Amino acid sequence: MKKFLLFLLTASLIISGSFSASENKNSKLDFPIRKIDVGEEITYVVKYLFISIGEIKLKITRSQVRDNDTIYSAIAYIDSYEGLPFVNLHQIYETKFNSRQIPVFFRGTIIDKDTTFTEYTFNYRTKKIHILKGSRTKNEIWTDSTAALDREYLDGLSLFYYARMRTGKKATYNTPVFINEKGEKTVIRCYDKPEPIEIDAVDYKVNCVYLDGETEFKGIFGLTGYFEGWFSNDEHAVPIFAKMSVIIGNITVELKSWKKKNWIPPKY
Repeated sequence: MKKFLLFLLTASLIISGSFSASENKNSKLDFPIRKIDVGEEITYVVKYLFISIGEIKLKITRSQVRDNDTIYSAIAYIDSYEGLPFVNLHQIYETKFNSRQIPVFFRGTIIDKDTTFTEYTFNYRTKKIHILKGSRTKNEIWTDSTAALDREYLDGLSLFYYARMRTGKKATYNTPVFINEKGEKTVIRCYDKPEPIEIDAVDYKVNCVYLDGETEFKGIFGLTGYFEGWFSNDEHAVPIFAKMSVIIGNITVELKSWKKKNWIPPKY
């Protein structure tokens, strides 16, 4: 795995549908339930030591009704900028998750001279996770196996949406995450106090809510240890800004642009 880290796991390696949470029962949200908008496209710039090193583009591409539930499809494109001497990264992550953001499918593709992929298919009827890994370039399968699906795990991209849907209410989550072909743990703490955040994309302070947490393992992009994230304090919970510790040091991730119907960052 290359030593370049981008945004997804700010909220990515965060929460599972099977969790223990300690919540402030008196806390109230001053907005409707968080929304998942099909057609949403949001783009982030990633910076290391104040140097812009890449972008992440996130899309929600479709929804469909299956077994009396709504299944959403989302995709993330992660690309480093050309000409950087220390990184050359191009990756695509895809997920399909239900109305509680519990995944039924995940695929990660690393684009290189030898383009490789990892797929997880979550089957709750058979209580198995089908794992498929290999090379698209060489048309090879390296791994074709199963793991026990003994609880509701999230994958590296559905975690991002699970976190978004739960921001703004004070709670702590201890969560199992299926990553690197095994179950791991992440802790996330959500807070309900509004905070102002400044970004280059708008000329005012954005009204945000905050979360932080830590991982006990190296994530998909190398995320390890402590992370922080700020999300728009409205029904959309769009990630606005993030800080995290990665293999190469500390990075920041900032909202750059968006295509989202009837939404602008809320003013603080």
